[in-house]
Amino acid sequence: MDERIVKYQDKMDKTLANLDSEFGTIRAGRANPHVLDRIMVEYYGTPTPLQQVANISVPEARMIQIQPWEGSLVKEIEKAINMSDLGINPTNDGKVIRLIFPELTEERRKDLVKEVKKKGEAAKVAIRNIRRDANDMLKKLGKTDVSEDEIAELEDSVQKMTDKFIKKVDEAVEVKSKEILTV
Repeated sequence: MDERIVKYQDKMDKTLANLDSEFGTIRAGRANPHVLDRIMVEYYGTPTPLQQVANISVPEARMIQIQPWEGSLVKEIEKAINMSDLGINPTNDGKVIRLIFPELTEERRKDLVKEVKKKGEAAKVAIRNIRRDANDMLKKLGKTDVSEDEIAELEDSVQKMTDKFIKKVDEAVEVKSKEILTV
């Protein structure tokens, strides 16, 4: 691949990776510790990722167990989870916090699929914007000593790359939607 368009492929790769991480935070009926990735806990006055102050495990299919490394953090972690958009009330026994995930209703599953599709659309828009940036760069190249044939060839490569990434986004949306709708 031409080195002039490699950076645009890297940007598209990052867009896809970002979509995957966003999909990881959407729960699909099973307890997934990644739903806690964005939760920050006050730790000695500093917002710290939950994973850095506690051990997180999944002892059962619909339960996440959080064991803080310091007993004093139980209340802080509980507060952070309650303030998040997780929508699950934590229970604690003074040492361990448990998050019990309820079965998803059919309506909630459909809402989650809509959210997945919306995130997929946003990723496609981002990829198309990267394509536009690449094509703008190629038009500027056309004003220098690069032949029109070479520019057309590069634009074709950018379009093929865009199509490939759009297809990957569609596949990721399909897989996540199926996972959510599977009871």
